[in-house]
Amino acid sequence: MTLRRRALARFAAIPVVVLLGACAGGTPTPGWRLAARGALDGFETAWLRGETRVAEQEFTRARAELASTGDAALVARAELTRCALRVASLEFDDCPGFRPLARDAGAAARAYAAYIGGRWDESDASLLPEQHRAVMARDGDALAAIADPVSRLVAAGALLRVGRIAPTGIAAAVDTASGNGWRRPLVAWLGVQEKRAQAAGDAQAAAAIRRRIELVVGAPR
Repeated sequence: MTLRRRALARFAAIPVVVLLGACAGGTPTPGWRLAARGALDGFETAWLRGETRVAEQEFTRARAELASTGDAALVARAELTRCALRVASLEFDDCPGFRPLARDAGAAARAYAAYIGGRWDESDASLLPEQHRAVMARDGDALAAIADPVSRLVAAGALLRVGRIAPTGIAAAVDTASGNGWRRPLVAWLGVQEKRAQAAGDAQAAAAIRRRIELVVGAPR
């Protein structure tokens, strides 16, 4: 399953996924769709691997292609993808690229933005993808049931942001990032584990986690 197709599981009713798909019936695919899809793939891969400069270049290219359609909803949903990946990596902000476009993004996109932004409203739960509705209802117990690793990290980040994540959820996030070789979220989640070990007075565990962080940070890029 490609990273672009995984985005289907990340948030509901997002036209960018549908509209970037291949055209049916043998109709030639417009160039902007192909370019935007490739750039979004490149952005996600580079971001998770910690390659910031490449990620920014790819996102700028994807956004420009989508903006060429004049469809604010498409651009808004691309911005949500960027916000979600930041949440997965525990780099929290107020999703500044999405806010100016929110009015034209649709109710589902606004509900998802609130969810990853830590503004949980149970009345909006029905607008979220199924796996995120389950996270909102059962908190960390739902993380293990999320098959897509990026979606799992996004959900874990959302839980941490509202202070509802359990130690098992933190461990799951670490294992997910580690298993996929995603340096950026791995370092972030290991940092959470290190702080917890320090708070518990477990100097030995904290030191072991710090060595692991140093190993990841020092890995060739």
